[in-house]
Amino acid sequence: MSASAPAAAPPAPAVPPKGLRRLSLTQWILISLVIGIIVGALFPESERAAHGGFAASDLRILATIFLRLIKTLIVPLLLSTLVIGIAGHGDDMKKVGRLALRSIIYFEVVTTLALAVGLLAVNIVKPGVGVSLPPEAGEAAEFATRVPTVSSVLEHTVPQSFFEAAAQNEVLQIVVFALLFAVALAKVEGRPKAVMLDFMDALSHVMFKFVGLVMAYAPIGIGAAIAVTVSRSGLGVLLSLAKLVGTLYGALIVFILFVLVPVALLFRIPLRGFVQRVKEPALIAFSTASSEAALPRAMQAMEAFGVPRRIVAFVMPTGYSFNLDGSTLYLALASVFAAQAAGIDMPIGTQLLMMLTLMLTSKGVAAVPRASLVILSGALSQFGLPLSAIAVILGVDALMDMARTSVNLIGNCLATAVMARWEGVFGEQPSLAAERDAELAAQEHLADQPRIASAQGTP
Repeated sequence: MSASAPAAAPPAPAVPPKGLRRLSLTQWILISLVIGIIVGALFPESERAAHGGFAASDLRILATIFLRLIKTLIVPLLLSTLVIGIAGHGDDMKKVGRLALRSIIYFEVVTTLALAVGLLAVNIVKPGVGVSLPPEAGEAAEFATRVPTVSSVLEHTVPQSFFEAAAQNEVLQIVVFALLFAVALAKVEGRPKAVMLDFMDALSHVMFKFVGLVMAYAPIGIGAAIAVTVSRSGLGVLLSLAKLVGTLYGALIVFILFVLVPVALLFRIPLRGFVQRVKEPALIAFSTASSEAALPRAMQAMEAFGVPRRIVAFVMPTGYSFNLDGSTLYLALASVFAAQAAGIDMPIGTQLLMMLTLMLTSKGVAAVPRASLVILSGALSQFGLPLSAIAVILGVDALMDMARTSVNLIGNCLATAVMARWEGVFGEQPSLAAERDAELAAQEHLADQPRIASAQGTP
């Protein structure tokens, strides 16, 4: 090349994708929700029962595949992140105990406020007045036979086999095992500790990539899930119990605005950034009515938000058993609704006693669909209220479950940020995603240097 030859033109800037490729995962999920609602309304299960043919409930297999893929993530993701968080960052047992104590205090305060909001809402709106109860309890009787006791909850917390707990996706048991394993690993010195930490670190990296692959399927699974819900419940049953559903949704909004938002402001959590991070896992929780489905993405989101991994890995899964804000509020509302529907005048003192019972019995119960109905059945039986009220609630429980599960998710995400701020480590450690992005950018920059130098004619 002669000296007078013009230098090679710099590479053209990357053209941003157009059309559908520009949509984010959150936007795809919103689109799938709308499509799912339309398909569920157009192809109800009742019509198929009467005339045969296709019903939107037939799409359940697509939603089931998504949930099963999510469940494959839970155990390796929790185990690797929690072990690395405790044993890999030099945390002593004093720090772990302090985090556990602060988490329990926070969980109890917030869930008590959730009970108060639910109790206030149901006494003001009175959604049960005028509702006629069926003569038979029906399916509700099954829930009453599965009510857990305090001793059974404590026993269920401790795994008798790691593999059994892993196979059944017992989140709380996995957390207990991971904590004990991490404490033991922290006491080990030398090569065995390094080998195990390297393995867990590699496993966590792989599992976060695994999350990304599963989330690519999320819009399909979520659209199918909402279509099945609408197809089975129908829009008519929603209208007949609109007062009950509206009371719950209104109370949850009040709880978010007057409890969670003030908590975020008190602990100086950036609201805009928090909403940006939590909206996608909240949509997943809302559409699937399963906290498990949103757990991997929520952990990623909170770590990217600036919460250290050790806090995310401990607080998030523990909160799913002890910090069910939405479910706790729902229990307060539904229990008094049963008394109102039965025409029973329940004094405020009895209501408060029932709230104390619910606050204790709801701890340690996994946040899975309809777990709240098990607790509610036990409370109704204990206070002599008709189980037939649950038969009424079952008609719209799927719609209410979606709302309370998403609030459970939001509350637990906020709990991780609050604990990080309380521990004085919020935003101090870069997230795993940020570290990997920075490393990738550095590698690409180094790789581009020879090409840039050649393009500029530099020897």
